[in-house]
Parts: sequence; C-alpha cells; structure tokens
Amino acid sequence: MSDFVGKHEKSPDFSVINNSSLDYANNLASTNDDDISIASSQNRSLSHRKNTSYYRNFIDSFKRAEHGNLNEKSADLEDGTASIQSKSYMKKSLKARHVIMMSLGTGIGTGLLVANAKSLAYGGPASLIIGYVIVSFIVYFMIQAAGEMAVTYPTLPGNFNTYQSIFISKSWGFATVWLFCIQWITVLPLELITSSLTIQYWTDLNGDIFVVIFYVFLLLIHFIGVKAYGETEFIFNLCKILMISGFIIFSIVVNCGGAGNDGYIGGKYWHTPGSFAEGGPTSRFKGICYVLVAGYFSYGGTELYVLSVNEQAEPRKATPAAAKKSIYRILVIYLLTMILIGFNVPHNSDQLMGAGGSSTHASPYVLAASIHGVKVVPHIINAVILISVVSVANSSLYASPRLLASLAEQGYAPKALTYIDREGRPLVALLLCAVFGCIAFVASSDKEEQVFTWLAAIAGLSEVFTWTGIMFSHVRFRLAMKVQNKDIDEVGYKATAGIYGSWFGSIFGVLVLIAQFWVALSPPGSGGAVSAESFFENYLAMPIWVFFYIVYSVYNKEWTILTDLSKIDLDAHRRIYDPDLIRQEDAENKEKLKNSPFWVRVYNFWC
Repeated sequence: MSDFVGKHEKSPDFSVINNSSLDYANNLASTNDDDISIASSQNRSLSHRKNTSYYRNFIDSFKRAEHGNLNEKSADLEDGTASIQSKSYMKKSLKARHVIMMSLGTGIGTGLLVANAKSLAYGGPASLIIGYVIVSFIVYFMIQAAGEMAVTYPTLPGNFNTYQSIFISKSWGFATVWLFCIQWITVLPLELITSSLTIQYWTDLNGDIFVVIFYVFLLLIHFIGVKAYGETEFIFNLCKILMISGFIIFSIVVNCGGAGNDGYIGGKYWHTPGSFAEGGPTSRFKGICYVLVAGYFSYGGTELYVLSVNEQAEPRKATPAAAKKSIYRILVIYLLTMILIGFNVPHNSDQLMGAGGSSTHASPYVLAASIHGVKVVPHIINAVILISVVSVANSSLYASPRLLASLAEQGYAPKALTYIDREGRPLVALLLCAVFGCIAFVASSDKEEQVFTWLAAIAGLSEVFTWTGIMFSHVRFRLAMKVQNKDIDEVGYKATAGIYGSWFGSIFGVLVLIAQFWVALSPPGSGGAVSAESFFENYLAMPIWVFFYIVYSVYNKEWTILTDLSKIDLDAHRRIYDPDLIRQEDAENKEKLKNSPFWVRVYNFWC
C-alpha cells in the first residue's frame, strides 16, 4: 500500500494531460480516411464479437450438459464424509432462504385460498377445523419422513419419487409417480384457469387474455433457469406470507367489531346457520371426510421443497431447517386461517363456490371482508390470491418437468425426456409440460368451471397416494436398515416423529381412500343420490393409479407387491455420515448456543 501511495503521491500535471489531449486531437485530425475506416471497422468487429458471444452463449446453454462418470466415489462437500453419488446436471442455484420460503409458501394457492369454499359450504366450520387438524398431523409426519430420506439420499434422481420404487415395489413406484406427475402437469392449466376465475372478481374480459399473459411470463422464468425460479418464488411466497399475516389481524378485528358494518360477530355463525352443514350425524361425518381430501389438496406442494435437494448447496442444513419451520405453516397459515374463516363467513353464503346459486365463486378470504362491508381490503386480498395462484403454476412448471425427467431416468418414460441442458433445465420435459398448459385456454369457455372440477379431481386425491407412499417408504427404509444391520445413526437427520409417525400416516392414508370412495359415490348436498359423474369427479385419481399399476405389472411381468427387505439396495446414492462427527458437531453447537445471547437461543428454539 505504501508503494502505491508513493508512486501516486504527486499531483498530476494537468497541463501535460491537456497538451497530450491536444496533440492527440491534432494527430487524429491529420489521420487519413483509410486509418479512420480501419479503426471504426475494428471497433465494430469487437462490438459484434461481444454481442455474438452473448448470443452464442445463450444458444449454447440449450445444448445437452456434458456427461461425466456416474455413480462415482467422491469426496462429500459436507463434513468430509464420502458417499456413492450420481452425477447431477441440475444447477445448485437454490439457497437456504429460497428453500425455507418454499417450505412456508409453496403450494398455497387454489386449494387453500379458493377451493376451500366448497369445504365450508358442504361441511360447515366445525368439519373444516376437524378435517384440517387431522390432516395437519399427517403433513408434519410426511415432512419429517421426507426430510430424513432426502438428507440420506441427496443425489438420488427423482428424490422422494424414487423412494417408492426402491423401498416398496417398482409397480407401486411407477403408478404413484406417474399419478403425481400427471397431477403437477394438470396443476399448470388448473392454476391458470383459477387465475381467470379470480380476475372475474374485477372484470368480465375474456379470460384467455390473462391466461396468455401469465403463461408467457411463466415460460420466460423457466427458460431463464433455476435461479429465476428461486427468486420469483421467494418474492411470491413472501407476498403470500404477508397477506396471510395481514388477514389474521384483519379477521380478528372484524370479528371483534373493529371494522365492517356488522359489529361484534364472535361465534354467531357457529350457532346460526350452525357449526355443521344441515343433516344428521351421517351427513356431518361425510362432510368431515370431504374436508380431509380437500385438506390434502390444500397442503399439496408441501413436499416440493424435498424435490429441490439436488439443487441445494447444503442439503443437510437447509432441509432440516425447512422441515422445522414448516410447522408454522401448518399452525398459522392453515389451521388459524381456517378457524378465522369459520368465524367470519357463514357456511350457507350463496357466494361460496359449491353453494346453490353461486355466481361470483369468490374466495372465502375475500368474503371474510366483503360480506361485512369492508371496501378496499377484498381487492388487496384478491390481488394476493392472484399472485398465489400464479406462484403455484410456477411451482408446477418447476416440478412437472423434473418429475418427467426422473421417470425417464428410472426407465419409466421415453429417454428423450432425460435431456438436461447446460443451464440445468430439463428442456424436452419443460416443452412438453408447456404444451399441456395450453388446456388453460378453455378459460373463455362456458365449461370453464367444469374443466376446473375435473382437473382438481386428479390433483386432490393424488396427494393422498404421494404422501402415503413417502411415509410407507420411510417405514420400509427403517425396517430395511434394521434387517440389514445398518447403523441408523449414519443418517444426517432423523425424523422427530420416527417410524411411528410414518406408520400412522400410512394407515390413515388408506382410511382416507376408503372414506373418499363413500363420499364420491354420494357427495354432500346430493341428498343421498348416487351419480357416476360425481364419483369420477371426486375419485378419478384412483382408477388412474390402478391403470398404471396394472400396465407396469403386465408389461414387465413384475407382480411383486413388496420388495424383500433384505434385498433392498440401501447403499446406492446413500450419503453416509460419521456418527461421531455429527455428535461432536451437535455438542459444539450446543455449547456455542449456551454462550449465545438470549435472543439467539430463543430464535434457535423456535426456528
């Protein structure tokens, strides 16, 4: 630094600079035209090469990623441990803040903000809360099971979509993953149709206008790459969380009479029109069963943070943190808002979707403000609901191509879908999903709501299969570790609910499928009448799953129901953590936390 100062401590001689500039100008003036032409040509050539370079890099980014050695033994980036891992061509562009925000906000869209209107109309506020409390436990068990296995198998192609083929059976895995894939392929047009329904709150313009806008916007995001997806989802999910926070405060104020025209409301709607929808005990129980599947649909997408493990820089740290914080999503975003909606929106409102004579199909979140005479807030809520719907469509365009690529890598789909370009985009699969998104252009049709119902029929029940499969895979993983005498302490993260939570969630998933069969035959509000149309509208996912299961079994002559625990390959793609090193890190972190300020200890306890 002293040498630098010494060389430049004199003030510059501006007269020399000016004279030099003058000489340069005179020389330039005397330069012949040919020299000027050559210099200009060189500058244009340099500029052209620079622009061509950017253009060429952009074009080259769509070329297939260069292949390396698969399943090679390599040093782990975390803790210095070693593992057998597969070569991943996905870009590790997602940071911990992206994953945490995804765990809080991803999936908050049609199910929670719009379709729950039917749950309230068919079941009443008590059914809504009972159903969501039960499903909330299942969600927590599923998150913990998926988190443990994601950290154990962070480089496994397809993540939780591959677990079922390995730990249950290939036929089960094929059927469940294809159903899950179809669900997320259909979610894109479903959410785009929902966006046009949401905008109808403000205008009667052709719905396809808005579908085109959002469709092109989403395609641009995903052709830019994973980083663009991570940043947009961070912003979208932040808007959702802020809206939910504001809605909670607003709902409490309205209920206490601090806003609106109705004064103090309290538990009025639990008495009139009542805590359950009209009918006897059987109808009430049927209403709860209906809410259960609606709850699965609303929580749909919670598992997607695990799908991003291949694109996380530090999965052992990011995944458990996201799993831990997801409990706030369960308690606040879902349970608390459902309770407040039950207190502020009567279940017999003719503006709820599913109610007889409903013409607005407004979200119950919007109705919680509009039916009490509040003027501006409904528009703000509706705007954020629109953002939320686009966000879920964004997530579907992230998940579905990767699911297709995963299926292709497992041999369950055409190999062309394994094409991953240099920016980590599953390009062929992305283009295919974009084509399916064109279904959304029925938004201008008078059959718009009917198409919405059929698409939602696939999405809702599919989550039951997916979550049950994840939890049962976790059960089988733990049992296989025990049978093969593997040390469970070698996993980097253990599910807090253990194997018992996964057992409970798996059994409950089967019970939900049985209950939904009954509900689908004779839905709430049908007066006991049996309808084939209503059955398939509510149970379409089951025949699709059975179809895929039988097709795979027949084609491959593979009729194994459950793979033998002793024959399950536990080591391929497994990251083996040093138990002593983990205990040492835990002890160091505990000691460090003990000496930290009080607010740090409080934050660590809750987050």
